[in-house]
Amino acid sequence: MIKNKMIYYFVNFIKRSNFMSKKKAAVAENAAPAEKKYMKPSEIATFGIGLFGVALLTGWMPDYTMTFFADFAFKGKGFDSSQLANVVSLVFGVAGIIGAVCELVIGVLVDRTRTPLGKVKPWVGFGAIPFAIISMLVFIAPSTSSFTIATIWMFVIYSLYTAISCAVESPSNCFGALCSPNPSERSSAISIASFLRSVGQSGGQVVIIVVPLIMKALMGQQQYKNAEGQGLDLIISTAVCALGMIIFVMIFFANNKERVPYTSENVSLKESVKLVFTNKNLLMVSLTKLFGFGRGVYGTVSLYIAVYLLGSKGLKLALMLPMGIGTAVGTLLVNFVLKKFSTKQTYIIFCVYGASAMAILFLASRGIGFNSNLIIPFLILNFFCGIQHGNTNVTPNIMIADCIDEMEYKTGKRQEGLAYAGYGLFSKIASAGTKWLAPVLVYTWSGYQFSTSPSVAYAEQSNEVLMKFLAIYTIIPAIFVILQFIPILFYDMVGEKKERITAALLEKRAKEEAEAKETEEVVNESDADSMAE
Repeated sequence: MIKNKMIYYFVNFIKRSNFMSKKKAAVAENAAPAEKKYMKPSEIATFGIGLFGVALLTGWMPDYTMTFFADFAFKGKGFDSSQLANVVSLVFGVAGIIGAVCELVIGVLVDRTRTPLGKVKPWVGFGAIPFAIISMLVFIAPSTSSFTIATIWMFVIYSLYTAISCAVESPSNCFGALCSPNPSERSSAISIASFLRSVGQSGGQVVIIVVPLIMKALMGQQQYKNAEGQGLDLIISTAVCALGMIIFVMIFFANNKERVPYTSENVSLKESVKLVFTNKNLLMVSLTKLFGFGRGVYGTVSLYIAVYLLGSKGLKLALMLPMGIGTAVGTLLVNFVLKKFSTKQTYIIFCVYGASAMAILFLASRGIGFNSNLIIPFLILNFFCGIQHGNTNVTPNIMIADCIDEMEYKTGKRQEGLAYAGYGLFSKIASAGTKWLAPVLVYTWSGYQFSTSPSVAYAEQSNEVLMKFLAIYTIIPAIFVILQFIPILFYDMVGEKKERITAALLEKRAKEEAEAKETEEVVNESDADSMAE
């Protein structure tokens, strides 16, 4: 009897030991992917280099295109200034709507793309050259005295630019969700890539300022003025940036690969849209763009800030570089803040900071006055304003990747292309709103006076106009930055929920990898047996 009991307890002990060993092994196996690094340092770097290349064009073209259409493309053709301003506003509004539609279409097509190269890389790699060509064509205005022809040309050329830029820029952003199954590694890669993208935006600004200076030195003042009127400096600048974009995108294309497997091969368009727009958290992240649509008006007025408040068009570089450097610094700061705070908290903190910095810039500039004494304080404060932009470059992209994880956890399907396209849709709608609002503020509300002389680029402006320019650059964007974080108050893919979903997906990945490895071993054994026979 005693002997039987001892055997019984011994057998149970062995069973419990085996169970615990298996459990520990399973835990260890499931935990491994969380620590596993999938990307080489060179891949993280070249992912960022790809975004750097795209940003060389997209970072400055919309703002310069607007001023080119309004001030240079048809100078001396006898067009009514207010009528031209209204058309420019409408052109950018319509292009924004076209861009929003294109974002959805491109998102669906990306999710349906199945190639050995992946679903994103073909769009970025093969779209670079068409994007470069259309970018240069934007600044080749027809020599016409017909207002109708000029209007049609502006609508057609900028709509084409918007559509093709969507086919490259949106997929390039989407790559961050596919580069690694490890959320921590993915967030770091997105942060570094966003930093390099912000550097690319500043790089484009450098080119667009330096090229005209070289042209002026080579051609002479008067000849250069004529060249500027035809947009030749913008064409050459665009060509330089476009060549750089192609080179950097090809480096990304050659050195990076997608590692998150396909999970939604047969999802209908209706189901795809439903998956994206019924995801509350993804919708909240996307709504930040809509709520903050007016924050971008500062870009349109920045050239006039340099000309009228700081005294020279050439100072636009000095104006934008501190902001660009601030953006780059902010991008790095976000990564540090995220180590202590959630994505939700980080987003709100930076929004409050950004609005405060812009308000201080307005008050300081108003106190100093529009003279040479303003330049240094303005540029320094511009740097601190730029820090906030790092947040909008990084945090939403990390949030979207987290939302895609949530989507997969709940539905078993990943819709990276459409998820980023959904965000891009709201971004394009916001951009359309910005491009409508900006000319209204800059050219109508401010009372801006156009130059009607072919030999004079910018007419004299009253002090009231300059004060309104300052408000467009600071106070109005600050208001929209505050509005921007309202949707994030309802975002909940943080804390325990995020940890639970991440753990579940890591377990799923580990299981899939083990099954794939087991299948491969069985196949290899079968092949070996066949060869032996």
